[in-house]
Amino acid sequence: MSTLSDWIQESDNIVFFGGAGVSTESNIPDFRSDNGIYKKKYRYPAEYMISYSFFRSNPEEFYEFYFNQMVYPDAKPNAAHYALAKLERAGKLKAVVTQNIDGLHQKAGSQTVYELHGSILRNTCMDCRKQFNLEETMALRDDKGIPRCDACGGIIKPDVVLYEESLDENTIYHAVEAIAQADLLIIGGTSLVVYPAAGFIQYFNGRHMVLINRDETSMDHKADLVIHDSIGQVLSEATAFLDEK
Repeated sequence: MSTLSDWIQESDNIVFFGGAGVSTESNIPDFRSDNGIYKKKYRYPAEYMISYSFFRSNPEEFYEFYFNQMVYPDAKPNAAHYALAKLERAGKLKAVVTQNIDGLHQKAGSQTVYELHGSILRNTCMDCRKQFNLEETMALRDDKGIPRCDACGGIIKPDVVLYEESLDENTIYHAVEAIAQADLLIIGGTSLVVYPAAGFIQYFNGRHMVLINRDETSMDHKADLVIHDSIGQVLSEATAFLDEK
């Protein structure tokens, strides 16, 4: 913890790369842990139900799964989110690159957030392209649970990257650019098995790479510092020096 705090104090170009483990402390389940979404039993495999082909062929079942398992409108940011926002306000953190779709980094106050897999907070009619927020989308569900555009009746799709869909090229560009320019890369709450997102850390050429995760990952050996602990607690302690100023 002392080493991490020292590196943060020495750095003015930090990038945070995070995954589902950042939001588990906000009571949002991850995907691959013992209690994760992929370990539960459903009529179809979870990976299939969040694919674009399933969305198109079975919108009713897609939305039943999506709203029950992936949307947590009442979730609040946790200590990790607030610590990162504090680092950004201090001028040290230049960007958050996240695989999460919950929007909690922005709710905590982070301004520069690159959402690799989109966001549940943005939704678009597939026909007329009208935009909706999450609250509006949930309110526009028909008797089958499918959100319908109030302008044309088209199906409203969440701005979430499903299996079989490509990541947004502009988001990729800015995320990779931020990682490549960072002198300290903090990776947290991710198993680093979801590609292409996990591959972006290979662009880091800075001084120190830190990996914070409860469990071991295949990239532990490449990090300069590895901490297996609560990411909220770790980031709160490592940034405590900012509260003293």
